[in-house]
Amino acid sequence: MTAINLSQAQKILAAAFEKGADLGLKPLAVIVLDSGGIPVAYARQDGASNLRFEIARGKASGALGLGVSSRMIGQMAAERPAFIQAAIAASDGRMIPTAGGVIIVDGSDAIIGAVGVSGDTSDNDELCALAGVAATNLRAGN
Repeated sequence: MTAINLSQAQKILAAAFEKGADLGLKPLAVIVLDSGGIPVAYARQDGASNLRFEIARGKASGALGLGVSSRMIGQMAAERPAFIQAAIAASDGRMIPTAGGVIIVDGSDAIIGAVGVSGDTSDNDELCALAGVAATNLRAGN
């Protein structure tokens, strides 16, 4: 498989929202990007604030851009802040260094996309992103 498809992306959205409902989270926004960073699917729950698209996309874009989860990017920011600030600048500000963005890989470990979630705490956002990926025949990468 070389690309995430719309059906898979929609399953990720639905499962992420279902996880958020199960946990009683605040309204979420979820985006699925293909491996080139182009949105495949996006949805925002009623009541989610208007900046959630950009934050969710920044989490997913950062994961794709650096090849690790946005949680790892947050850890890198603590260890090497100058590098992460430079990466954020290089991405025109489209990188959010906090949990909630995960890489999506296929059965041969090829990166085929990323999911980003925003709306609740970063840890809860990440739980929803992981639940979304788990609902498909795909898996989360590093």
